[in-house]
Amino acid sequence: MHKANTESLAFIVVLAGVSATLHIGKLPPAIPLLRDALGVTLVQAGLLLSAVQLAGMLLGVVVGLFAVTLGLRRSMILGVMLLGAASAAGGFSADAKDLLLLRFIEGFGFLLVVLPAPGLIRRFVPPDKLALKLGFWGAHMPVGTALALLSGPWVMSLVGWRGWWWALAGVSMSMACLMFLTIPSDRSKEYAEVSSAKDNSGSWQHRLILTLTSRDPWFIALIFAMYSCQWLAVIGFLPTIFEQAGFSSAFAGLVTAVVSLANILGNVGAGHLLHRQFSALKLLRVAFFLMAICTLLAFGSVMNDLPVLRFVAVLFFSAIGGMIPAVLFSLAVQLAPNEQTISTTVGWVQQCSSAGQFVGPPLVAWAVVTIGGWGGIWMVACAASLVGYTFASILNARNNL
Repeated sequence: MHKANTESLAFIVVLAGVSATLHIGKLPPAIPLLRDALGVTLVQAGLLLSAVQLAGMLLGVVVGLFAVTLGLRRSMILGVMLLGAASAAGGFSADAKDLLLLRFIEGFGFLLVVLPAPGLIRRFVPPDKLALKLGFWGAHMPVGTALALLSGPWVMSLVGWRGWWWALAGVSMSMACLMFLTIPSDRSKEYAEVSSAKDNSGSWQHRLILTLTSRDPWFIALIFAMYSCQWLAVIGFLPTIFEQAGFSSAFAGLVTAVVSLANILGNVGAGHLLHRQFSALKLLRVAFFLMAICTLLAFGSVMNDLPVLRFVAVLFFSAIGGMIPAVLFSLAVQLAPNEQTISTTVGWVQQCSSAGQFVGPPLVAWAVVTIGGWGGIWMVACAASLVGYTFASILNARNNL
């Protein structure tokens, strides 16, 4: 297949990831409307927000195994269609219980999309450009989240929250059609999976054991958890911080979207640096060190009277932190035990990342309540950065990154 065509296929895979992430970001701007329309309580809103992370925390490795068995292309198309169907059904929800069940289904669909993606990109991209393209893949989360935060309020002002759900269902179904028409079949001669029913190395039991008994996937997953727990905690509480400072909810949402978009700079930048053979360890160390410094400046007492500089520190926190997912996605592909365990390794990384996202915000909330101020954020973030820095050093000692 022509080089330009293969690179466009990789772009379509990234686009599918963005379309899937829209469903993650669609809920926060809709919460006020859901509370009015369905009587959703704050506790129920919290459960709706965490349902997708719960799916990832419980099913990451299982879905990774399933994706390889089903086929990477078919898995992604099924996941996008499942997101579309669940979102369409969600538009008819009569209460929070219906939405909660459908959010968990959306979480399953989201995993079916994002776990096979790095392995699928690897099919289409030459080895010398893989790190660069995986850097672009790492941007799917902030791009999708920011697009949902920015477009959601406008769409809902026109068609309500149900129309917002149905609109994203249409986006997903369109994405499924695009992938079906453009992405080569899993059984095509050029991209066939290297597996055989007679080859025990392709069995799901062997892939699972091989992934979970290899040390490198554990270190990559734990490093990702240390990143995701602090990034989501900062992004999650940022609107509340701005509203408490006297800003409108619309302004708080806009600022949070800008901070989320800043993450893309690190994703893409790290991809370019890895493409130029820059040390993965140095990128991880620099990122964790500077994230800790930025949270100290943004939420410590150093710049209490300098709100603009505190906001700049949060922007840098997100932008610099964006290097970490790009590096780790590249390492997950590079250090997976073998080619057949790439999706399983990414699944384990996603599972630990989801656990970090699930634990991080409550941990930060506890620290904030305990010390009586938002300074608790930098304490948790610095601790997570120290652990991530240490694990990265151990991973380097094993692989000379």
